Amino acid sequence: MEVIDVLRMKEGTGKTSYANNSSLQKRVITITMPVIQAAIINMYCNISSMVTKTLRIADLGCSSGPNTLFVVSELVRTIYETCEISGRQSPEFQIYLNDLPGNDFNTIFKSLQGYLEKMVQNMGTGLGPCFFMGTPGSFYGRLFPSQSLHFVHSSYSLMWLSQVPQGIENNKGNIYMGSTSPPNVFEAYYKQFQSDFSHFLRCRSEELVPGGRMALTILGKKSEDRFNSDGYYIWELLAMALNEMVSEEIIEEAEMDKFNIPQYPPSAGEVKLEVEKEGSFIIDYLEVSQVEWNACEWGVSTNNQNNHNVGYDLAQCMRAVAEPMLASHFGESIIDEIFRRYGNILCDRIAKENPKFYNVTVVMVKK
Repeated sequence: MEVIDVLRMKEGTGKTSYANNSSLQKRVITITMPVIQAAIINMYCNISSMVTKTLRIADLGCSSGPNTLFVVSELVRTIYETCEISGRQSPEFQIYLNDLPGNDFNTIFKSLQGYLEKMVQNMGTGLGPCFFMGTPGSFYGRLFPSQSLHFVHSSYSLMWLSQVPQGIENNKGNIYMGSTSPPNVFEAYYKQFQSDFSHFLRCRSEELVPGGRMALTILGKKSEDRFNSDGYYIWELLAMALNEMVSEEIIEEAEMDKFNIPQYPPSAGEVKLEVEKEGSFIIDYLEVSQVEWNACEWGVSTNNQNNHNVGYDLAQCMRAVAEPMLASHFGESIIDEIFRRYGNILCDRIAKENPKFYNVTVVMVKK
């Protein structure tokens, strides 16, 4: 499985699309937005040459759907309001939207005209012009010219790895790290994260101006214990659904054993270690936040029917993320059945437990 070919969110605006099943990601963005806004204000106010000039912002792993333009609109609005308060003229905005080439850029750009008109209505004619560009490619390589960016944002993207780690052929019955995975599997995933994240930092250090900032939110784990289930539990339950289908001979065991998710959920300590080792950035903020699995419904309830619905909503959210990978490996014909079973499992666990997602947010300044 070539990650660059299959790692994308479910395209379009249909029932199972990412655009209609990304309320969890929206919740995370909303929680972290005050930190992101503070970071871009600090960047703008501390780089005096930015007055009346072009502000270049990149959103890495932008995906498609309402979350993409929500992030951008909040960043633009934050700078516009900062300029109004300080009596500055609004800069021009150059916005780069990045994701892998298979991302649904068409849906984004089809909605741009209405989005821009709405921004002008809300903020007024004093808002500087906004220019949008799509930048397809992996953020584990160079994407932009040297010292061209002022601010980089990424949310729920950097846990994805550039490839499935090597040497995990003994990860039988799992599709990721799991409670039955051998120790070498955890070590292989961690080493791949170290290599990828370090390379990411080197690339961005070339592209950001001195004093530029990055605000990154990564699906991670609260515990510094690499074997803790914080980061892999949601995928382990998907593996349960797949193993049911293996036992019923719907899926071949050999195909199950060859499928692994290219993702690693770092702890705050692991992120800090790589930033300090790479050496191009100073950490300005580092924190772990959490959202409950029922964030798909924006509310917490002990009602069994609600838990039932939330389990299926979360399965739909995970489907929007995982379907392209699963369909590429197992075929499209069994996707509905996988997520029907997965929804049942999630309903059961949410009713009995209080599982959470943990998010590592880091703001760093280019030296």
